[in-house]
Amino acid sequence: MLEIPFKALLAGSAVAAAAILAGCGGGSNNPATSTSSAGSTANPGTKLSVASVSGVGNVVVDGRGRTVYILTSGGHTNVPCTDASGCTKLWPDLPLPDGTSAAKVGSGLKASLLGTKKLDGETYPTYNGWLMYEYSGDSGPGQAKGQGIKSFGGTWYVLNASGNPVTRSSGGSGGGYP
Repeated sequence: MLEIPFKALLAGSAVAAAAILAGCGGGSNNPATSTSSAGSTANPGTKLSVASVSGVGNVVVDGRGRTVYILTSGGHTNVPCTDASGCTKLWPDLPLPDGTSAAKVGSGLKASLLGTKKLDGETYPTYNGWLMYEYSGDSGPGQAKGQGIKSFGGTWYVLNASGNPVTRSSGGSGGGYP
């Protein structure tokens, strides 16, 4: 029978555990720092532009080219989606990074409609006064699966280049969330 000294066995176990933990590591679920399909780590709220998205037309997209959405409710506009309600897990917000005072306007948008709003100590870009969010159900640019979904007390819409909600539905499930 092969005998292995206890200290050697313990040291080998520690090395194996460290290797396993390193392999499990540290991906970020924060949309502000996640890597886009293009391989960059751009903060999505730092630049906004217009892109053609099937079913909804030319709409506002964030710095990663993902469609942005706004939340309206019962005649109220610009309803904030909050962490406390769990809303931002499904509809990630687009805070500006620390030290950045405004987003940049890209092609197709009017610089005069770009602004910011401070909420809970963070600064967020706005377009025509609207706070903007991504939809976790969109797996990348060119999708608008969140269009027309009713959740978190309101309805989610994409924005056109003039800063107005596109209220016709395209591919949103229309429900299923609080």
